[in-house]
Amino acid sequence: MMNSNVLKTVLIVLLLGLIIPIRSQTQISNYKVTSKHVVKRSNNIYVSIDFNLDEMNLKKNDMVILTPVLKSNDLNGESLSLPPVAITGGVRNKIVNRNEKLGNQGLLPFKMKPQTILKRKNKTSQSLAYNSSVSYRPWMDDASLSIEESMSGCANCYDKTGDQLIVQNILPKQTPASYKLTYIKPNVEPVKARSDRHTASFNYIVDRDELLRDYKNNKPQFDEVDRIIGEIRDNKDLEITEFTIVGYASPESGFEHNRILAENRANSFAHYLITKFGISRNKFTVEGKGEDWAGLRKAVSESNLDDKRSILSIINKVQNPDARDAELMKLSNGKTYKTLLNSFYPRLRRTEYAVAYVVRAFNVEEAILIIKKNPKLLSLNEMYLVAESYPSNSKEFREVFDIAVRLYPDSEIAIINSAAADIENNNYTAAIERLKKIENKPSAWNNLGVAYILKGDIEKATEYFKKSAENGDADAKVNWEIIQESGKLN
Repeated sequence: MMNSNVLKTVLIVLLLGLIIPIRSQTQISNYKVTSKHVVKRSNNIYVSIDFNLDEMNLKKNDMVILTPVLKSNDLNGESLSLPPVAITGGVRNKIVNRNEKLGNQGLLPFKMKPQTILKRKNKTSQSLAYNSSVSYRPWMDDASLSIEESMSGCANCYDKTGDQLIVQNILPKQTPASYKLTYIKPNVEPVKARSDRHTASFNYIVDRDELLRDYKNNKPQFDEVDRIIGEIRDNKDLEITEFTIVGYASPESGFEHNRILAENRANSFAHYLITKFGISRNKFTVEGKGEDWAGLRKAVSESNLDDKRSILSIINKVQNPDARDAELMKLSNGKTYKTLLNSFYPRLRRTEYAVAYVVRAFNVEEAILIIKKNPKLLSLNEMYLVAESYPSNSKEFREVFDIAVRLYPDSEIAIINSAAADIENNNYTAAIERLKKIENKPSAWNNLGVAYILKGDIEKATEYFKKSAENGDADAKVNWEIIQESGKLN
């Protein structure tokens, strides 16, 4: 018969054998969900989750697999797994990435291709932002969102270790306070034509048109031109279609002489671009504007010159350009003209150039990266698709539409969409300010109504909903009916 003390010892050892691995596993896979958003837009469900990994410690061969899962709340209902994320130790990260590059899918312990494979840096602050979308299905009206957790410690194995519920009902039923917003999907831009305008102020030897890099302060001007044109030429997403070069001169000397001189200097600049960057000559349009009296008028108007009124009077009233210069020399015994010659005329001698190019079309994944680096290369349609990849109440969603309206300030569609994004993020006053620019446009009325109703201005909201509904806007009709049924109207 076994001694009672021995029996106790055996039981303790057995219990420790069961408990220790579980505790160790829990410590290894420790993570937190710091924020989560689920939204239905059009016919898609968008899921956004932020994971905090600060307390997760992985051994070099370990891997944690986190799989978001949508599950019907009905007993034995449907479920749908979203692309997982994998957090790995150092050695495991190299193995997984190598197998993925080599196409050894059979050696990867994933049910589906992971969205992210992240190497965990133990004892450091680390987070992971997850975004995914799936087509909407009716059962999702009453569905939850969970995180299925698996641990993998070998090349082709994994064990489910947990299931964390993070949203009980992803699509709570609408309340009477839920109003329909107007978003307009922009048309695809068949040819994305762009043009950048720049100015170069080169110094030339008096009465000469040779363009010399080492003359006076020309080198910084050349460096800037080289940078601008080089970036456009070397960007494989762009194709240069045209250069427009316009040369300007200051008023001293004869008018016709200055026009020819300005044209020759513009041609000299064109020749530089052709030889430096290998651009075809037939893509250039070159013009010499000659004396820039408009530029002088503007500069003098903004100055504090003593003879300011007299100078402007000569420019405006003396028709012959050569006679103007002669009259300016008479002011203040030549003192004023000397000031103009030394401080104002040099700025008038410049070369303005525009580079026209076409941009290829981008898919959503490419556009998400480009909007952060060079958003002007995107069309409104591409920006709209980027915005749709984020939850509508997210910072990123709003930022995309802010960029769109900044780049296309006169676009009715950009204004309407950015205002709708403001409303979704509770910025009702900002939305109204945007929409005031087009408040006479029927397309703006529904969003104005939503902004005003959420601000508590029933009278204004009623005005816009009613006339928008009468104009045929289906969303405004729904919103108008909600107000009527809510009992808010007197």
